[in-house]
Amino acid sequence: MAPTQAREAEKTRLTKQAVVERALALGDAEGLEALTIRRIATELGVTPMALYWHFRNKEELLGGLGEQIWTEFDTDVDDSASWDMQLRGLLESLVHVLRAHPCASQLILQGEKEGDAALLATETALAVLRRGGFSIERAAEITRSALFTGIMLVMSEPGYDPAMSAVDKAEEQRKHHVRLALLPPDRYPCLVAAALPLSSCDPEFHYKFGVDLFIAGVKALAAEH
Repeated sequence: MAPTQAREAEKTRLTKQAVVERALALGDAEGLEALTIRRIATELGVTPMALYWHFRNKEELLGGLGEQIWTEFDTDVDDSASWDMQLRGLLESLVHVLRAHPCASQLILQGEKEGDAALLATETALAVLRRGGFSIERAAEITRSALFTGIMLVMSEPGYDPAMSAVDKAEEQRKHHVRLALLPPDRYPCLVAAALPLSSCDPEFHYKFGVDLFIAGVKALAAEH
């Protein structure tokens, strides 16, 4: 097959969605730093030129990943539920997506260009808060805070590091546990007693507590109006 024909064949069989899915899987496993056009092309078994049909550079590729992340966010609110339960559902969906994709929090923090899916998520959250009686200004502030609350919960989970293997994470947690456990107990009795829970994590409590705390705070603000 001639070079030109080979390139056309690659273009035909390689879809934009296939590139995004492979790049997202790689980013989740090794972190965003691992994402290069050449690396993804190798993963997909094509030439780098085949990827350039869909993404001109890494910046565009990251934008595609960001849009995919937001596409997985569930914006279907239960119309029969109270506004605070609708807000809880949105925040829980955000946390679910961020947990499913370890590289997503970093991707969002980098401020990649917002696509339609991200705009719809923001619009939905604003509408829910407006139904809760908040002004558009307060709704905007709470929506922004909800996003960063979700990111904070994921990135603050002990052992969070998309570029680190499970074995390495376990070793880092073990070292942290040992450091705390070996502190002078007469000076740090509570730290020594909490050495294990401070160096590990009950994920379900970690996320439930974070969501509960945020929703309780927003409800308290609503009650003040």
